[in-house]
Amino acid sequence: MSLPVPPPVQFAAPSALEFFASLVADDASLPLLEAAVAVAQDEMPGLDVQAALAEVDTLAERLCRRVPADAAPLQRLRLLNQYFFHELGFAGNVNDYHDPRNSLLPEVLRTRRGIPLTLALLYIEIARPLGLAVQGVSFPGHFLVKLAVAGGEVVIDPFTGQSLTREALEERLLPFRRAPDAGFSAPTLAAWLQAASASEMLARLLRNLREIHRQAGDLPRWLAVQRRLVLVLPHAWAEHQELALVHARLGEHDAAAQALALGEALRADAARADAPTADRARRRHAP
Repeated sequence: MSLPVPPPVQFAAPSALEFFASLVADDASLPLLEAAVAVAQDEMPGLDVQAALAEVDTLAERLCRRVPADAAPLQRLRLLNQYFFHELGFAGNVNDYHDPRNSLLPEVLRTRRGIPLTLALLYIEIARPLGLAVQGVSFPGHFLVKLAVAGGEVVIDPFTGQSLTREALEERLLPFRRAPDAGFSAPTLAAWLQAASASEMLARLLRNLREIHRQAGDLPRWLAVQRRLVLVLPHAWAEHQELALVHARLGEHDAAAQALALGEALRADAARADAPTADRARRRHAP
């Protein structure tokens, strides 16, 4: 007598948000490019994330085959710039800078147009197989990339492909230094040229998108981006409060209350953590 064969176990495919959550769960091993591509799933539900990553790999491999094995770093950098900005034609979208598609990597791959951050993400990824450890820089107002070389660093604007001198960088900082009450506290240029972490870059990408949707009054898209932001920055109480705000504007009051409560709890935790430092500072300056 044969035993009945049990039906196959079926697992539901993760939602786009669940997939994104799995990517950003560990900040130390966050796969930046994959997570940045996955952001586009809100607008492109049928997006094949792995196919987009494979396209970037193909672009990088094509360049690698041309670079001599004994090429010096600066030579490799020149070949990369020629390939990325001239042959492939990647450039900033000067005609429609605030088009949300500039923040969606599959669209940037298709059109070869983007904002500094999305162009930087692709530039960094294509540089890696060449042995060039290009890093992102969260410069005020405009994302940059940099590469350590003998004698210093090369800083490049991924929007234009231009290498920036120290004088040009200082000039870009002037409006921020002069703005009253702008919270511009970094005293030196070097402080603003620190490498950005993967989570910082991903959060900046999402905040760019959020601002576009906020300005347009597009509440559903604003909510979708904000849900991703609280996954990238789970301990940032202000992001949970913003999530509560969007839920409330959509009339989702239970979800708003839950997000607000979590934000307030995180805010209280942050205040308690800061209290000893503030107390020590007061004692140091006491008469």
